[in-house]
Amino acid sequence: MQSESMRERIIAAAWQLFDEQGYECTTVEQIIEACGISKGGFYHYFHAKDDLLEELALLLDKEYERLVLPEGMSCYEKLIWGTTQVYRYIEEQVPVDILALVYSSQVVKKGDKYLLNHKRYYFKFLTALISEGQRAGEFRSDRSFRELVRFYAMQERAVLYDWCICGGSYPLAGYGIEMLDLFVRNIREDAAKP
Repeated sequence: MQSESMRERIIAAAWQLFDEQGYECTTVEQIIEACGISKGGFYHYFHAKDDLLEELALLLDKEYERLVLPEGMSCYEKLIWGTTQVYRYIEEQVPVDILALVYSSQVVKKGDKYLLNHKRYYFKFLTALISEGQRAGEFRSDRSFRELVRFYAMQERAVLYDWCICGGSYPLAGYGIEMLDLFVRNIREDAAKP
């Protein structure tokens, strides 16, 4: 438990510094000083400052875990509702510059990319709702649930990427959700019919 709180202290200090002075201007030494740990303490949890960018995906996963889905909604409505809640969190809590850095780091990173890791809670959330929706006849059955999950996640990343390159100039939980809803309507069963 203590090691988890130390990791969280490092993350909190880093995010505060990133927000105050920017990612590029923040050094590992400043993060170490801000949380009052040794250099070895930092490197016990993170190999480099870049590793802290992946923590944003973990924070967003935690937001999905906290969701209590409303009763009486279709699976599709729950998907959109859940994404709206997380988009609100992003608008209120995540500096657009940091989110943009996360996306750009994933583009240039070699090897495994955390945003695409299907072991993340985010993908478990999507898989549960989409596979349940397929069983209930809400989602198209001519595609596997894995394909539909991939398509939904791809469209969601497209909206977030656009929001980043537009500098957060439109409401993500408003206009961004409208666009996402428009893009992903074709996963519904009625969209598969001629």
